[in-house]
Amino acid sequence: MTEQLYFVDSERLGKKTLEKKHRLEQEPCSRQNHMEYMEGMECISSDIMQRVLGEMKGYDPEAYTDEDVRKALVHDVCSIEDFKAFLSPAAMPYLEEMAVRAKSETEKHFGNTVYLFTPLYLANYCENYCVYCGFNCYNDIVRKKLSHEEMKKEMEIIARSGIEEILLLTGESQSVSDLSYIGEACRLAAGYFRNVGLEIYPVNTEEYRYLHECGADYVTVFQETYDTDRYEELHLLGRKRVFPYRFDAQERAVMGGMRGVAFSALLGLADFRKDAFASALHVYYLQRKYPQAEYSLSCPRLRPIINNDKVDARDVHERELCQILCAYRLFLPYVGITVSSREQKHFRNGIVKIAATKVSAGVSTGVGDHERKYEGKRVGEAGDEQFEILDDRSLEQMYEDLEQEGLQPVMNDYVYV
Repeated sequence: MTEQLYFVDSERLGKKTLEKKHRLEQEPCSRQNHMEYMEGMECISSDIMQRVLGEMKGYDPEAYTDEDVRKALVHDVCSIEDFKAFLSPAAMPYLEEMAVRAKSETEKHFGNTVYLFTPLYLANYCENYCVYCGFNCYNDIVRKKLSHEEMKKEMEIIARSGIEEILLLTGESQSVSDLSYIGEACRLAAGYFRNVGLEIYPVNTEEYRYLHECGADYVTVFQETYDTDRYEELHLLGRKRVFPYRFDAQERAVMGGMRGVAFSALLGLADFRKDAFASALHVYYLQRKYPQAEYSLSCPRLRPIINNDKVDARDVHERELCQILCAYRLFLPYVGITVSSREQKHFRNGIVKIAATKVSAGVSTGVGDHERKYEGKRVGEAGDEQFEILDDRSLEQMYEDLEQEGLQPVMNDYVYV
């Protein structure tokens, strides 16, 4: 059973726990095999993980040339091989041409619309030790879990702002934020919002079915990195350590009846070009297996966290991020692309005119912080944030800025009949 380490620092941590933390960090042999399922984890026997990892292993971004990129640019349909070329360093001199093509594809399939949503963190308790995450179980932060009344108050405040789509998030603790608690939040959110998304710990197919029946429409899961060796180095304890169970989460969600699923790697944890390639390929294969579902991609870069501003991140600059987003749009023209508040205002304003179709607004990554953020009030103590954001615009500010860019902000893109 995973240790429940929720309020920890070096003074309060017992000697045995500190010794275990040190062993996890220093001795890989002390960690559970990250490719083996834990008790209670459903195995759906899908072949998509093997296909994606096989393709990623064989992908060498440095092998592509100027000629490969130019050939890809003249093709009407972007093949997997073309996508590889678009993600390669050789494509950087062609970024403007890629952007023009991406803009054309975005307008063709999405018009000039940009969808708006906001996240609501329900709890920041976590049973995983992921070294790059502010919620990790060994981090000494203020922990909080919203009560029913606190959830209701936060949702009322967000709904009054005009938001119609909400993303509910928790830390990955099944004991504190159990399935019934998340189901309760879904039922409550469905009374305030047209679309309810979830970003929680992965669960089994029937559990996703239960959450869908409670009111959840779609599920977001970040694989973090598709490099299995790097994944093992970063995820030292907890259920999140199990790579294949996390990989198959979106497929189980679709099997459980969810309308849509979202994917991402956290760019900067490993080779960002290979991670971007694997993320899109993951969507590509699932889209063909389950064409009835809606699919979207995110593109977050690693951000500083509380008590650790020295995470060993690989630099991913804005031009490289723009390259990835343009390549995504050319390879997956029908798929939504979300750009989060991790990015600067100027970048988000620009990329929504080229490739992105969805942005967050009025964001807080803390727990119970919307009353302060939206109405200037603060009742009680909020839980600490998962990471620092760079764009803290309100919904009203974001709406006005998008209109000034000649875009049409959209609050809801789905009608129930």
